[in-house]
Amino acid sequence: MLRELRMMEPATHVALLFAILFGLLLLITIGGVLYRVKNPVDSLHVDPRSARAQFKRDLNGAWVGALLFWLAWISGPVGSTILFGLFSFFCLREFITLQHTTRSDHRALIAAFFVVLPLQYVIVGLRRFDLFSVFIPVYVFLAIPVISALADDPRRFLERNAKIQWGIMVCVYGLSHAPALLLLEFPRYQGRGAFLLFFLVMVVSIAQVAQEVASRKLRRRPVVRHISRSFSKRAWWIGVLSGAFTGALLYWVTPFKAGQAFVLAFIAAGAGTLGGLVMKALKKDAGILYWGNSHTITGAIGLLDRVAALCFAAPVFFHSVRWYFKLDV
Repeated sequence: MLRELRMMEPATHVALLFAILFGLLLLITIGGVLYRVKNPVDSLHVDPRSARAQFKRDLNGAWVGALLFWLAWISGPVGSTILFGLFSFFCLREFITLQHTTRSDHRALIAAFFVVLPLQYVIVGLRRFDLFSVFIPVYVFLAIPVISALADDPRRFLERNAKIQWGIMVCVYGLSHAPALLLLEFPRYQGRGAFLLFFLVMVVSIAQVAQEVASRKLRRRPVVRHISRSFSKRAWWIGVLSGAFTGALLYWVTPFKAGQAFVLAFIAAGAGTLGGLVMKALKKDAGILYWGNSHTITGAIGLLDRVAALCFAAPVFFHSVRWYFKLDV
């Protein structure tokens, strides 16, 4: 049966995956609505840290991931690259609007939004993966402080530039690896690049949800209580292994064998869940609960919360796949 699934045409694969994915999300959403009807609460006084609020954010994130895969598929490689470029723009905007910046940072910010971001995605679209891998970590990392220094403001210079560089790394560099997956060319796997993105999104989403559920059920001592009271070693292992087993079950939509899918999914799930922890630390430092909780002031809509784990998992997964399978282009 699995052999037949792997031999399906891409269009048939897509129809089957969409039926499974959106069917499950619809059932979960209906179940959540029925639960809220039976257990009503005052929506104006819901604690954003409660299990109900967290479930709603996780479910919204799953819908965003599913729609992301669908849009990436129907828009093709060029359209998906533009789509993710827009996602990067709004994620970077959310990140920057919740950080302390000064007038002296305007030049660096203009370069980040209107030079670095579009250039990174142009390089992705051209499949220049060697340049794509070093453009931001090397050239932009050195260029941003130079631009900032030309503003002639030494106050909190290191802190201001570190925030801009970190925002570019996460929101632009990290997320740009997602559409790059669509452009990887495997032997006998032409025209199926979107399934790698689907694989990554599913693995990371399942790992996050499993870790969150395990942390509530096990009630273990948190490892980093000042950052996250729900992050424990056992819950993390449960989340990562859940993502890895999900990847092994989905190997038939990828060019991987079952064992390869398990290992690569384990790597992606680990990177995504640890990346989520890092983003929680950044939110604590900024004094917010989630990136969209100040939308009336900053215009943020919480998009970064939905894709934060993907920003960390995508580059690790992309380079692991490219290195292991020796894909030069």
